[in-house]
Amino acid sequence: MAALTDRLDHLLGDRAANSLAQEFGLSTVADLLRHYPNRHATRGHALAEEAPENGAHITIVGTVAAAELRPMRQRKGYLLKVRVDTGSRQVDITFFNGHKVKHAIKVGDHAMFSGTVKYFRDSWSLNHPGYLVLPNVLADPELTESLPVGPPKAGGDLKAMARSAPGAAPGLDLSIFDRPLIPVYPATSRIESWDIVRCVRQVLDQLDPIEDPLPARLRRDRALLDLDTALRSIHFPERLDDVECARARLKFDEAAALQLVLAQRRRENSDRTAPACAPRADGVAADFERALPFRLTAGQTTVAAEIGADLARTHPMSRLLQGEVGSGKTIVALRAMLQVVDAGRQCALLAPTEVLAAQHYRSIRRMLGPLGRAGELDSAPNATQVVQLSGSMGTPARRAALLAAVSGTAGIVIGTHALIQDAVEFADLGLVVVDEQHRFGVEQRDALRAKARGGTTPHLLVMTATPIPRTIAMTTLGDLETSTLTELPAGRSPITTRVVAARVRPQWVERAWVRITEEVAAGRQAYVVCSRIGDGDGKDGAEKKSETPDTHAVLDVYEELRQGPLHDLRVGLLHGRQPAEEKDAAMRAFTAGELDVLVCTTVVEVGVDVPNATVMAIMDADRFGVSQLHQLRGRIGRGTHPGLCLLITEVAPDGATMTRLEAVAATTDGFELALLDLRTRREGDVLGAAQSGTGGGLRLLSLLDDLEVITAAQQFARAIVDTDPGLSAHPGLAGMMTSALDARRLEFLAKS
Repeated sequence: MAALTDRLDHLLGDRAANSLAQEFGLSTVADLLRHYPNRHATRGHALAEEAPENGAHITIVGTVAAAELRPMRQRKGYLLKVRVDTGSRQVDITFFNGHKVKHAIKVGDHAMFSGTVKYFRDSWSLNHPGYLVLPNVLADPELTESLPVGPPKAGGDLKAMARSAPGAAPGLDLSIFDRPLIPVYPATSRIESWDIVRCVRQVLDQLDPIEDPLPARLRRDRALLDLDTALRSIHFPERLDDVECARARLKFDEAAALQLVLAQRRRENSDRTAPACAPRADGVAADFERALPFRLTAGQTTVAAEIGADLARTHPMSRLLQGEVGSGKTIVALRAMLQVVDAGRQCALLAPTEVLAAQHYRSIRRMLGPLGRAGELDSAPNATQVVQLSGSMGTPARRAALLAAVSGTAGIVIGTHALIQDAVEFADLGLVVVDEQHRFGVEQRDALRAKARGGTTPHLLVMTATPIPRTIAMTTLGDLETSTLTELPAGRSPITTRVVAARVRPQWVERAWVRITEEVAAGRQAYVVCSRIGDGDGKDGAEKKSETPDTHAVLDVYEELRQGPLHDLRVGLLHGRQPAEEKDAAMRAFTAGELDVLVCTTVVEVGVDVPNATVMAIMDADRFGVSQLHQLRGRIGRGTHPGLCLLITEVAPDGATMTRLEAVAATTDGFELALLDLRTRREGDVLGAAQSGTGGGLRLLSLLDDLEVITAAQQFARAIVDTDPGLSAHPGLAGMMTSALDARRLEFLAKS
């Protein structure tokens, strides 16, 4: 008999086990049984309630009611027209190689067909599907045992599916097709779904009853199946209800596995020692607040108090600060940094791009005034020094910044990935602030936090202007306390967004340039954003021009505008392939009002603050994600004048992409748009390469629909870890963590 921890090669043989390991990373019984079917084929009854979507790939099982050979009209050859009775409806099927198929498919045959749905008017059919003829004697076990072991009558995808599993004896065990529900698995060209069926059934036949790691009371309160029943039912259910019950149990396992990892991280973090940075009434932070020319919003005041209390403790703060574009996160973060400086320690602000790092450096220096110019003639008594460090700095400037950091004279060090390099050292790092945290890998954040001295762990504040729905925050950042700024500071102006359908209204594009000219004449400025640079590969999401011939490159648009409709205006250029000094000069000129229009890529997506900019035209807006569009338009309307964002696109006016753009235009609520963004892309991406650099993701859990499950799993996990941090008394839960959660995901969460 077998257990969940047993190796697959001991049960399936080397050939099958090696294939499963190479293709899917499955090495144990638990791994294989957590490789769930992505659907279950039926004898057609699942099609009775509603018609499948056009283009959907479906599998039906039924009896051949008619099979007629007909000549083709347009060319030589014959079609085989087949009608299949699924028990709930008649399905028409067409084979284009009629003479080759007619000998395999006969009236009265019981068969499986798998193909793509094609509609004609109000009816649908399958064209040239894969097929597998099933013996009509399957219901009789004695006759089934005497079936010949020769090759089955099959074609297309199901011919490959009907092959024996690796390492199995020749022939085909067709008894699986007599089941009411047939599992269909994620597969590859090397391992077909049927191969996995055979392996799973072979393992389940040898599996001992599984001891359930979840407490009986929890299962009873949540009406969850026991693990043994759930794992058997998800693979070989008798009814669709069995599938749903199994999914509910296994979905909770997945949520609990994630939350156990996060709960352990919270516990480990609370055991670490951090530098206590109590607030001072006579320090630079208090002087800064008194010098502010405006009052903080109620939300900013509340969040600042939360962060201040965290910083005063002796265990490291781990807090996420999120808020709408322009909600004033930088002010709150700066206030926190100054509290740490008052305690005699240093702060590091990590930004994803040099443009944003330079913007932070200038804006923080500007906000602090004399308080940020320690060592200069006009500095204030309590002043600190603010320095910038980036990879493209000249040697003298870089050496000066490194010296200021290692000597402790710089209270605030702002930089890009250059801060993570081994050569960068701090005298006493007390706080790490990460802006746009989703742009950094976990190893990068950890490398910066490791620069603290004396065995302490610096406090951590991560900021994002991309609102994170609660389910995502609980699943990816469940070890962080979350603070949210929802209101905009007084004086911020509304932004109107319009979709410019260039394909059907080309004159609207010309009107966009006129509108920009009008705004400039009124003393304002504008951005024109493009999705790629041009002239070959580049950064900032640029692509080879040959691969995207219908999109606008920033180099081309810059020349077209300054020589064409905007020739009377001062037009500047900004993109990621420019030398750092050119980028900085362009941004400085635009900020100072020396440029009317900045034609740029997404280097201006976050952090750039030019209050006089009121118009943004986004070329090929369909090339950007929902959150990215929201971030980009947050660069305008930052002053007293209202903003106008123009989403210019060539897509069809009645397609799904246009619907998405219209949804962005309809609201400026970042949280609503974050949910829209989640709905329009794979949920796995939320936990995938964007965060960890690896694939994989959630198997059953839905970040959109399973908030209640995630909440319950979080409460359960925290209660367990509070009493048993290492899960030594709960080995079953420790095993569930590694099997219910993708191995690469578990490694990523452990590092972060």
